[in-house]
Amino acid sequence: MIYQDTINKIMDTARIEEVVGDFVSLKKRGTSLIGNCPFHNEKTPSFHVSVTKGIYKCFGCGKGGDAVHFIMDHEKYSYPEALKYLAQKYNIEVEEKEQSPQDVEANNARESLYVVSLYAANYFSNELWTGEQGRAIGLSYFKERGFREDIIRKFELGYSPDQWDALILSAKAAGHKEEYLERTGLSVRNEKGRVYDRFRGRVMFPIHNFTGRVIGFGGRTLKTDKNVPKYVNSPESDIYHKSNVLYGLFQAKKAIREFDNCYLVEGYADVLSVHQAGIENVVASSGTSLTVEQIRLIGRFTQNVTILYDGDAAGIKASLRGLDMILEEGLNVKVVNFPDGHDPDSYMHKVGAGAFKLYIENNRKDFILYKADILLKEAGTDPIKRAGIIRDIVESIAKIPDDIKASVFIRECSRLLQVEERMLLTELNKIKSAKSKKTFSQQNPQRQQFSPGLGSASAAPDGPPENLFDDNFSPDLPELESSVDNDQLQEHEIVRLLLAFGHELVSWDNIDNMYIGSFIMQNLADVTFEDEVCRLIIENYKEEIENGHLPVANQFIKNENRTIADLAITLSTSPYSLSENWYNKHQIYVRDETVNLKATILGGLFHLKKRKVDRILLGLLQEIKTENDPVNQEILMQRYAYIKNVEREISKFLGSVILK
Repeated sequence: MIYQDTINKIMDTARIEEVVGDFVSLKKRGTSLIGNCPFHNEKTPSFHVSVTKGIYKCFGCGKGGDAVHFIMDHEKYSYPEALKYLAQKYNIEVEEKEQSPQDVEANNARESLYVVSLYAANYFSNELWTGEQGRAIGLSYFKERGFREDIIRKFELGYSPDQWDALILSAKAAGHKEEYLERTGLSVRNEKGRVYDRFRGRVMFPIHNFTGRVIGFGGRTLKTDKNVPKYVNSPESDIYHKSNVLYGLFQAKKAIREFDNCYLVEGYADVLSVHQAGIENVVASSGTSLTVEQIRLIGRFTQNVTILYDGDAAGIKASLRGLDMILEEGLNVKVVNFPDGHDPDSYMHKVGAGAFKLYIENNRKDFILYKADILLKEAGTDPIKRAGIIRDIVESIAKIPDDIKASVFIRECSRLLQVEERMLLTELNKIKSAKSKKTFSQQNPQRQQFSPGLGSASAAPDGPPENLFDDNFSPDLPELESSVDNDQLQEHEIVRLLLAFGHELVSWDNIDNMYIGSFIMQNLADVTFEDEVCRLIIENYKEEIENGHLPVANQFIKNENRTIADLAITLSTSPYSLSENWYNKHQIYVRDETVNLKATILGGLFHLKKRKVDRILLGLLQEIKTENDPVNQEILMQRYAYIKNVEREISKFLGSVILK
């Protein structure tokens, strides 16, 4: 276990904006930083980072926490693993207590996969630079391909000896278990139970995750035997999911943010060549067809993608497939096509780094121009084929979620294809309408479909058309948190006030030397909280005050109980910030709740109490209606009158708050 002093040092040193910034592109908005949430798919940022509070909160999916919890959530790390990650990031030495064998086994099952993958990467790299086979075959191959030594070292390239069990024997001698070699796919067990190396006689490309940890490998054979697959990749494992990984992203993410653009290529060698040309913001789809998850990964860092694909027919088709997927995710996309027979790797080595960069700058085409140019060449003068191509291009535009962007591309398409803009817009609306109906049908299978048409019997003659939806239709709106018999909103407000202002001194009614936290707690003596998490926070707050300590918000934000921490984070953050334009531009002063803390605090207390009183009154009315004994009924009516008077006093105060 990690010593508490070390944990405190890590927590004090870690900067939330730096930790989150390694994974999410953040932009300043008001007092917060915002970006697209890494935990769910979104195109409009709802992920907020508060530098002053040291926390993050997504108002879309609800995720929130501090730097440690972010790493735990994002990397699926345990608490100790997340602490060690932050310690490594900030160069803090981790001091640990001795753990029992059971603790080690429980904590290290997943970690062992990372450890053995790192060992393999170091082993392959060492073989490349010092091994007899590695230097003669592997290193010679990379140098013949024109790769510099600094690039080979930066991407930790290696070589796997052409032997059945070279890695297995070395790893076992170093104390690694055979089980983890199999689970990562570094070794394979055949039907007879024999275990052998998956990668043999291949140059090795380690695949890193976001944080730089090795999670898998790609291996290229140097043999000319057609029966031997050219590339072999690591299989899926607990730490490697190829559809969620982009090769080179760890080395490229800083440059992607800096240049606000990501170059997308097909293979490992393409990444190395483009990187060597001085274009470091380049990634590849890691031995698989481009996936939606990979596109969303790029979207965390930039909204701009430039595809660099081969100039052959297969490369062109691959670019068109990926094009529509990128558009659908709301990213801007351009394409660079290389001369026939060349890919980014071969073209860079043919013309050199300088000419390669210049070619890319001069040959970037917008997706409309690129797709139209490719398809129109295929169609020639055939009018039927040209009509099909126009529809194909409009279908691509229909995938763009931003209507303004779509309209700009329709105009460009009209000029390029020499087709009236009105006709293209009609086609676009047809496609979007069909897509909406299909989506609605899938989400609402129980609803009857309505298809108005000429001569439809469903329309009344000489009358208005029927409503497309039945009388019970209502749009999909989020459910409100509160209802008539739920006090959650008011209870949450009290907790919010405690967290925000509990440490402030009372400044009204000549009250001296009392903190607002103590004042609120005194006024809650007659209130029972129904929300379980709120009740836990209130009880904790009360206990701390009774022990002579005034709690601060961070005690709850960083609470070991995750439900308490989540609520504290939610109540300490807001998705909204007041624009400076209200005053600077429009000269409109917007009153802040801190200007009159008395009204803010008492308003919160009395709104909660009014809610409680209203429910008591409702209960009394029900009892009076069902009570048959006149004496008991009289008692209930007297109690009702008393509580009603209390309610009037509360309402009277709330009215004065509103007037202020």
